[in-house]
Parts: sequence; C-alpha cells; structure tokens
Amino acid sequence: MNAHVSRPDFAVLGGGLVGRLIAWRLAGDGHRVALYERGAADGSGAAAWIAAAMLAPLAEAASAELLITELGAASLALWPQWLAELPEPVFFQHNGTLVVWHHADRAEAPLFERRVRANAPRELVEGGFVTLAGAQVDAAEPALAGRFARGLLLPREGQLDNRQALAALAAGLAERRVDTHWHVAVDERNLPDAHFTIDCRGLGAKPALPALRGIRGEVARVHAPGIGLTRPVRLLHPRYPLYIAPKEHDRYVIGATEVEGEDMSPVTVRSALELLSAAFSVHPAFGEARILELNAHCRPTLPDHRPAVIWDGASTLAVNGLYRHGFMIAPEVARSAVALAEAALTGALRDADGFAAWRDAARWPTLLHHRNDARQPA
Repeated sequence: MNAHVSRPDFAVLGGGLVGRLIAWRLAGDGHRVALYERGAADGSGAAAWIAAAMLAPLAEAASAELLITELGAASLALWPQWLAELPEPVFFQHNGTLVVWHHADRAEAPLFERRVRANAPRELVEGGFVTLAGAQVDAAEPALAGRFARGLLLPREGQLDNRQALAALAAGLAERRVDTHWHVAVDERNLPDAHFTIDCRGLGAKPALPALRGIRGEVARVHAPGIGLTRPVRLLHPRYPLYIAPKEHDRYVIGATEVEGEDMSPVTVRSALELLSAAFSVHPAFGEARILELNAHCRPTLPDHRPAVIWDGASTLAVNGLYRHGFMIAPEVARSAVALAEAALTGALRDADGFAAWRDAARWPTLLHHRNDARQPA
C-alpha cells in the first residue's frame, strides 16, 4: 500500500480521557485517526482511572474561576448526548449534589456560598442553588435523615462512572475504526507520521510544556451496602473537605485530598485515615464498608490551573492542564480542540492573525492559544 495513502489525518498522542474523546470525535467527523497510548485500553494508567467523575460546575465554583464553571456547564450538557452515541452503556446520573456540614463547621457554609455565587455564571446559580433546613435535608437525601440540620442542594449537577466511560470510549474508537496503538509510548524522538498531531499526553508532555506540574489526588473506593445515597454528597470542613460519590452496586468513591508534587506512590496512612474518618462522620455505616482500593494519581496542571489548547502555527496541537476538573470539563475542551484541529488541517488558519480572528469568534477564546500568543501558558 502507498505510504502516503495510509498516512492518517490525525495522530492523537495519549489515550486518557481527553485523548479518547478527541480521537473519537474526529473519527466521527470522517477523519482517519491513529491513537497512541503507553498504557492499556482499559485506561488504568490514566489520571481518569481514579476520578470520581462528578459533573459539578457549581460545587467546584467554590475553588475554581468562572471559565471552569462555564466549561463545566457546557460539558454537562454534552455528556448525555455523547454517551448516547457510544456502543456500551455508561452509568450517568443527573440528580444534583448535596452539600452538608456539621454544626461545629457551620462557618464554612456562608463562605462556600459566597465563593460559588462569585465564581459561577448567574444563569447557573439561579434555580440551581437551594438552601435546605431540617426536614428538607432529610427529604433531599433520606439516607442522611436526622444527621444534618442544614444543607445546600445543587439540583442541576451530575456524575458518571469513570471506568465505564473509558471502556465505552475504547469500544467507540474501535467502532469508528480508529487505529489504536495501546502500550506504545511516544515522545519527541519517535513521533508518528500524520498530517496533524494532537498531543494529549498529560504529564508526559512536560518536554513540550515545561510549565506542567502534577497535583496528586488520592481516593478510596468502598463497597457499602445499605446506605443508599442517591447523589454525590460534599462535606464542608476547614481541614478535611470531602466528597462521596455513589456509583452502581453500592460502590462509593471517596476523595478530596490534593497534594503538590508528582509522587505516584501508594496512598499514605494519613490520607486514608482522613478520607475514611470523614466519610464515617457523614454516615456511621461507612465504618462497616469494605475497602476495595486506595489509589492515587497526579493530575496535569498549568500555573493558572486553566486547561489549554495550544496550536504551534503548523501541524501540532497540545491539549493539557485539565487539573482536577477532567471529567467535568473534558467534552467542551475536546469540542474546542477538534474545531481548532480541523480548521488548522484544512488551512483555514494560515497565520497568527488568522488564528486570532478565528479564536475571537470561538466560544471559549481564553481556552485557545497560539504559540506566539502572550496569553499562552509558560
């Protein structure tokens, strides 16, 4: 076969969450796509493997800026549409988030609310932020009846099963005839031949994006029959903030730790004690839960904690820096990356000025960068 004929339109480097989404969408648009991932098809080597996969732009607004919450809101609208196109089912819940706190930590609640209202778009806050008291808390989450006097319900938020999503995307890549190369590490010395390259390697892209750093996250997965939480619960605490995300079959993802550094070693005893003790304080039945795993991974992060889609002005795009917001913002980041990559491949973007005009017309101009752009991450 002629080598030129077999040359793919796009080579996607990195088969974590955003790499899979981008390759899958490009193939769905009719492009010939090859994907290279140093890990396995199940995604167990990616940061997305240990994520809670909460789609919670309002709750995250307590610590994230407006851009992140807007990306989260747009992605939450995309997730059910995209999941419906995948060949395998993925657990998806759009039942909101419940925020609670113990009486001793009641000062955390107004601080949380002020931050959310300041960092979230008004249309997201209006009707999406409900104050609960007494029986209202019990009605919102019967499993916690009598345990919390007050709470906040964020009814528009959702979640999904991260590992089912990774598996379904792998099946979707096969269905759309993406040329997948699992267990293949790619770096600057052995780049694959393609008309256009999209680098989604996360921390593996540090040679190209030296400002990248890792933020370690640690989670526990437990099996806790009989509790029956119907939605993710967030516990406000000055030292040990916590989330508990219920998945199918009485399984729960418990997390919140965030540690600077790229240490990929097992979860520390301190982190495990903090996570499990805080979960026990939400519901004592977690004391009888069976620990399925304690796991840690490092999320790729840029200095401003914003994701970035960076075009080099020729035939390479870098997509990185999704930080702790991976599942929450990945669809909209991927959608923007696909639009930029397709425009660059077809020659619609010929120089920096053309890119600037195109970006200014795009939905998320602060997400998209040119290598000569002063706003590009260092």
